[in-house]
Amino acid sequence: MPEDLYYTKPDDLGFKLIGSVAGFSISDSVALQTEYRLNVGGRIISATKDTGMLRYWDSDDSFSVKSYFSPADFEGERRPLMFTKVPNYTAPEELYRTERDMGMNKTLNMNTNLTWEFPVDSGFTYMLRLHFCELNPDINISYNRIFDIYIADQLAEHGANVLNWAKGKAVPVYKDYAVIISGDAKPAYLSLKMHPDLQSPLEYNDGFLNGLEIFKISDSQSNLAGPNPDPPPPRPNPNDLPQKQARKNRSKIVIGVILGVSASIVILISSIAFFLITRGKNIKSSDGTCKCITNGSAVPTELCHRFSLAEVRAATNNFDELFIIGVGGFGNVYKGYIKDGQTPVAIKRLKQGSQQGLHEFRTEIEMLSQLRHNHLVSLIGYCNDGNEMILVYEFMARGTLRDHLYNSNNHPLSWKQRLKICRSAAQGLHYLHAGAIRNIIHRDVKTTNILLDEKWVAKFSDFGLSKIGPTGMSRSHITTVVKGSIGYLDPEYYKRQRLTLKSDVYSFGVVLLEVLCGRPPFLRTLEKEKASLVEWVRKCHHEGVICETVDSFIIESIRPESLKAFSDMALKCLEDDPNERPSMSEVEWSLEYALQLQECAEETEEEGKREEERALLTEVTDVEESNKVGFNN
Repeated sequence: MPEDLYYTKPDDLGFKLIGSVAGFSISDSVALQTEYRLNVGGRIISATKDTGMLRYWDSDDSFSVKSYFSPADFEGERRPLMFTKVPNYTAPEELYRTERDMGMNKTLNMNTNLTWEFPVDSGFTYMLRLHFCELNPDINISYNRIFDIYIADQLAEHGANVLNWAKGKAVPVYKDYAVIISGDAKPAYLSLKMHPDLQSPLEYNDGFLNGLEIFKISDSQSNLAGPNPDPPPPRPNPNDLPQKQARKNRSKIVIGVILGVSASIVILISSIAFFLITRGKNIKSSDGTCKCITNGSAVPTELCHRFSLAEVRAATNNFDELFIIGVGGFGNVYKGYIKDGQTPVAIKRLKQGSQQGLHEFRTEIEMLSQLRHNHLVSLIGYCNDGNEMILVYEFMARGTLRDHLYNSNNHPLSWKQRLKICRSAAQGLHYLHAGAIRNIIHRDVKTTNILLDEKWVAKFSDFGLSKIGPTGMSRSHITTVVKGSIGYLDPEYYKRQRLTLKSDVYSFGVVLLEVLCGRPPFLRTLEKEKASLVEWVRKCHHEGVICETVDSFIIESIRPESLKAFSDMALKCLEDDPNERPSMSEVEWSLEYALQLQECAEETEEEGKREEERALLTEVTDVEESNKVGFNN
């Protein structure tokens, strides 16, 4: 790494420490930990495309709180302006081809900020490197676009002027800042905001950013460890291991075996009889493979591992409250660690004495142990020792879909993220309805039962209420007691106890509206006409004002074509007559279509902008050539 790439040169005065008049320097006696490295407004840049440093540049979609315009990538030969050479190792050239700015609505821009928020550890100093490159062909003089930069809600730069910093257009430049994140918040949040300069009569009331790097700086004790980490994976207690005691009592074991052989036979027979009568769980199949039995159905152990209670206790540090990541009707959900603390899992523990939970426990094992799909949460195993009923699942790092839509501190999802998540969830539900050996009705489709992994892949969970669907040409439904969640229930099922595959489709339609509108199915605090999400959206759709229902976080980015395709499909799912509702295959196709419409509209807009830029560039070139001819004459 070049010596002065991130560390301050010995003869350099340093850069700004927010809230201080003194300069801040980074010496090579401290360590820098990369917290975030983002291609703002653009796609991921892989390590192989970096400028010799093998750095990975992520997209900023997950951290952008308010942004109104995100240009698509310029392709090399179609770019209207060529860069002055990017300094070696600073950043890949692709970083400067995209930006995120506030758009052309001056009134809106003057009342809002272009904002990002990042979870960080408190008690540390952070270095932020902001990358800029002015490519807008309409900005030809330095005072056309000036803005203020706020870091951690403190003014970091008044009158940021990229053209002055870079001393020219299409010249990449970066600015460094340091900020101290004090306190003991869990976690703390580091914000970056940009706002047009209020004191200057600007032609472009706008701020923008091309790239961002954030580094944590080691403290005075050369420490980088955050004050509030996740609980460490529990380690086995050496005193609990039997080998030490076994060595001490080796001679006693021999004597005990000889004296107790007859008693052992009696105990063994009694134990087997008790086990089979009270549990009925484990038997040997004809091929010698152990199978776990739940409610009369066999599940191969290679698909469903049976954990001992001791293993589960070890995985959760004896059900330590620090490991709780969720609480539901079933009971607590813990984050645990198995395979010597190397693999995180989600462990759902049934409340003691729950008869309803017993049925759901059996159903969950029967269903999930026989299903494998990229968009269904995998059941790793279960525990049924003593009075405990415990389910062990793959760990979904980003929690529920609802956690990223409303009533949480998470950053709201972008419209394209929401479309991709809905498409993935639809694929999982389609598999249940048509891809499994028998069609399965989930019966509890809702945003809290759609989980997201580290890469934002959506997977359906919680199959405790699931039912095998109707079989045979003459059967269109099954009759069963009504169960599910208020706000998501199919009216036909609720009124007549007739459960069909289309009951899931109705519930999924409610999920689609939650994703579009960023609110729950019912809100008692709103005026009566808006209390029911379904009825409110139906009314607005009928009146041609569906845009009034769209979540404010995505209203500026959603394209009309995509909105229409999405909302039309959502309302088809919510038809009162189940026969009028689409299949999940049709829903999946429509969501893919809505995503394509969004991407095509963005590309068309960008192509139009590039055409305007090329035309302007041609006009400027013609004028320059004309001036040269006149001067020569």
